[in-house]
This record gives sequence, C-alpha cells and structure tokens, in this order.
Amino acid sequence: MQNDQKAKVQINQTFPLTIKRLGINGEGVGYFKKQVVFVPGALPGEEVVVEATKVHPKFAEAKIKKIRKKSEFRIEPQCPVYEECGGCQLQHLHYDQQLKEKRDIVIQSLERHTKLPLDRLDIRETIGMENPWNYRNKSQFQVGQKDGKILAGLYGMNSHHLINIDQCVVQHPKTNKAVGTVKKILQKLQIPIYSEKSRKGIVRTIVARVGVQTGELQIVLITAKKELPKKELFVEEIKKRLPEVKSIMQNINGEKTSLIFGNETFNLEGNDFIQETLGDLSFELSARTFFQLNPEQTVTLYNEAKKAAALTGKEKVVDAYCGVGTIGLWVADQAAEVRGMDVIRESIEDAKKNASRHGMNHAKYVVGKAEVVLPKWAKEGWVADVVIVDPPRTGLDEQLLNTLLKVKPKRIVYVSCNPSTLAKDIQVLSKRYGVEYIQPVDMFPQTSNVEVVTKLELKL
Repeated sequence: MQNDQKAKVQINQTFPLTIKRLGINGEGVGYFKKQVVFVPGALPGEEVVVEATKVHPKFAEAKIKKIRKKSEFRIEPQCPVYEECGGCQLQHLHYDQQLKEKRDIVIQSLERHTKLPLDRLDIRETIGMENPWNYRNKSQFQVGQKDGKILAGLYGMNSHHLINIDQCVVQHPKTNKAVGTVKKILQKLQIPIYSEKSRKGIVRTIVARVGVQTGELQIVLITAKKELPKKELFVEEIKKRLPEVKSIMQNINGEKTSLIFGNETFNLEGNDFIQETLGDLSFELSARTFFQLNPEQTVTLYNEAKKAAALTGKEKVVDAYCGVGTIGLWVADQAAEVRGMDVIRESIEDAKKNASRHGMNHAKYVVGKAEVVLPKWAKEGWVADVVIVDPPRTGLDEQLLNTLLKVKPKRIVYVSCNPSTLAKDIQVLSKRYGVEYIQPVDMFPQTSNVEVVTKLELKL
C-alpha cells in the first residue's frame, strides 16, 4: 500500500512528462507512473517539465514549468490576454492541427463510452472554417470597475478576477466595437457599476449581438435593478455613436447567480429583436432567443444534418429540441411534414412565426418534451421516418432514448455539441441502430469544442 502511495503524484511535485494527446477540454494529457496528468497549454508530442497543482484519486492536474521539446504545430496566440482569459483553449495550436485534434477528441469519447468497433467506423475529417477568427455573433461581457475605470470582459480561469477585453479575436468586429462604445458611454455618464462583493450598483453585463448577414446590432444592458439612472441620455448616446443599433433592451437580474439573464426584459429603444438570415431563411432574434453563435459555420452544420437526413420529399420528420425551428425549417423543403417540440414556450412561438413567415404550412410546433410527445403521436398513428436531435450538452434524456428505441424511426440524425454524451447515447441506441458515419464540424475555432453530426440507421 505504501509503495502505491509513493507512486502517486504529490501536490507541488515537479516531474518530466511527454504529452500523448489532447483532452476534451483542450489540455495536454500525459502519464506519470501510470497516473493520468492533465496539463493546460501543453500539446501532443511535447516534452515538458510540469508542477502538480491538484491531485485527485484518479488523475492529477499540473502546470507547465518548462517546455523541453516544442510541438512543430505550436504558434504564438493572437490574443494578448489568451492565457489569463480561458475563453479559448487552442490559440497556441496551428488551425489545421486543431481540426485533427478535434477528430481525435471524438474518437477518445467513443473509445471511452462505447463498445463499437472503431476501426470499422466512418469517422470523417473535421470540417473547418476558411477564416477561423472574428466569427462569434454575440458577446456577454461582465462589467466591473478598477480605480474608477470601467472594465468589461470575462472572468479568468477558475477565478472571479475580471479580465478586461478590448478586442476579442473570436468576436465579430461589430460586437467588439459595440461593447467598447457602451463602456465609454457608461464611463462618461458615470452610471453606477454593480459590485459582486458589496452587491451595490446597477450595471452587471453588456450583451451585444450582431446579425452577421443583416449588419443589425442589438445591445442588452443587464442591471441589478429596474431603475437605470440617466436612461434617456444613455439611449441618445448609443443612437448617436452606433447608428446600426436597431434594438436597445434592458434585462433585470438582481439575483446572486452565475446566470446572465433575469426573467424581466424591457425595451429601451427600437425593435424588440434584430433580423438574421441563414441561407434563404430569416429569423427574428429577441434578447433571450438562443441562436447559433457562428452563423457562417451553422450553414455548414445544418447542411451536414440535411445530408445525413437523406430526405426524398416523402418523409415525416421530427425536430426534437427544436428551439426556434432552425434545423427543421432548414430541411423542410425536402420533407412531407416537419414536427418540432421544445420545452421553452417562447421558442415554440418563434418557431411557429418563422414557419409561417416562410410559408411552410407543413411544419407544426408544440410545447413539450420529445419523450412525452413522440409516443402520443405514435398512438395517434403518426410515426416519424426521420428524427433529428440537437440536445444540450447533457445529451439525450434517458426517457427519450427509450422512446426512440420503441418508436423506431428509420433514421436518426444526432447533432451534438458534446462528444462524451453523444458517445454514451450512441451506445444505448446501438441496440437497434447502426452508425453510418460520424462527421465532426468545427463551430468554435480556437476552443476545444467540437460539434458532431452522426447518421444512425435502423437495423433490419
């Protein structure tokens, strides 16, 4: 037992490590005396000297003290606060190599959570972006104050230290400009900034969203109280300095919470929403509407989902977790009927409006959980040929997995933002479904996130 204890990594211990691969959070993974060690910032193939920062029963975390042998793919990050911020994990890795590592992250998840024969699976190369910078259409920057100067940015990794960000290299230039301008206006008008320590002050967060295709901007000021001092002056300054702003909203969140938005939203000026288009479809984005953060690559992702659905015009299609109806409407021109469901009532209202605006009378949307609605429709004699699922990071609900195995649609198209939960769900579905292929898509360049489209066919 004592020998076993000695073999384990000790806190603050310094030791050499060879990095074998990237972990799902973008950290380097190595093995020291058979124990897994995660090292943020280290790259596969590198030989490093590290210092253990945390020791857990099954693994250790460490930081780089020295790089003895650098990866040939290591590059200089573009962002000056890259290492403090933590918003991106892979700016120090050449983009072509990021795409290869993301495919490997998918493979690791399948190795860990499935019994599938990986050598026989069609796991395709990751589809990347031509320009992997300035792609995010929405920024949510916390506001703070230091020495009387207003800051806006993100909290540093594992801390409550606010990193001021003037130009984020993955944000759209218009959101960068909007946040910078709002900061200056708040400073000029001396509007009180909220303090998490004292829980006093007003402004907590600046949210800026751009319709990438339309150029329209929306500003949402998230405040701790409804009373916003110098509200009229604030609105006038924005109109003067940012004429492309079509919507100025205020959201109230007085809770002690990590959630950005509260439940109440008020219009300060302009429309309640901005317009955005994806391909031939247009959408209204209100302050709290979920919409993909990388519209350019969303078209790629949805085209992959459409390809996997392989529709002929005769199929009944279900868009589970449908949100505002984006994927269902994307494939609707090739389907006989589309039905979608979501638990968020506002999203379903938006989905109905979106379907109506595009004249898609064969698309129907209801509020509810897929695992409840699908069996109800099956009892009524309506069974889907193709089910498209695009769940949150937690993956598919266990009840929904069981429902799919019972209802047995001919094809399932699984759009995932988390390879680990995708792999667990594929393992359950593999009782009745074969995996045709797995297609990773890079929706968030410079980060460790990877989206995956998987085509599953019912076994005969």
